[in-house]
Amino acid sequence: MSDTVDEKDAARHREKMAKRKAVQDAEVAGKTVTEKGLLIVHTGLGKGKSTAAFGLALRMLGRGGKVGVVQFIKGAWQTGEQDAFAAFGDRVRWHTMGEGFTWETQDLARDKAAAARAFAKAEELMADPDIRLLVLDELNIALRYDYLDLGHVVATLTARRPDLHIVVTGRNAKADLLEAADLVTEMGLVKHHFSAGVKAQAGIEF
Repeated sequence: MSDTVDEKDAARHREKMAKRKAVQDAEVAGKTVTEKGLLIVHTGLGKGKSTAAFGLALRMLGRGGKVGVVQFIKGAWQTGEQDAFAAFGDRVRWHTMGEGFTWETQDLARDKAAAARAFAKAEELMADPDIRLLVLDELNIALRYDYLDLGHVVATLTARRPDLHIVVTGRNAKADLLEAADLVTEMGLVKHHFSAGVKAQAGIEF
């Protein structure tokens, strides 16, 4: 396979990229807000919502910020993410406060109480000025099953301090939360190995 590039093709490519750069530069120049705490929602049927949130947490840690994590549904079973973030010491405040998946507990009062404790912890972390990013993992699930008051949750998240970023994960995000969010990503499910009989694996699912 030849690596030779035709001069005319190269010239057309330069012209195309120059026009693209001009458009991009103009778009960036039009943005005037230099810093804003964002409300970010990861939802959808596809896998990777929590994983993407933890990627943002890692990025924030790389920039010297402190991170908080509250897990609303996941139970006390240990995950690879939690073990990895433990290496950052007190720069990460991690709280797994769920009772396990809702189909496991089958106890509405217990699930509501666990969700209330988890959101109280989230509010506590929101008030900590040292935390720059807060991950509310599977909060969307708690809202889907009405374990928490949607209006109160949205109002609380909307009233966050100006420099705090919050990431909410979980499928079936409520419309009011999507409306309040600054950034929404919907993960699509194209193909999943679970359908082919492959169980959850360490290092991939947990």
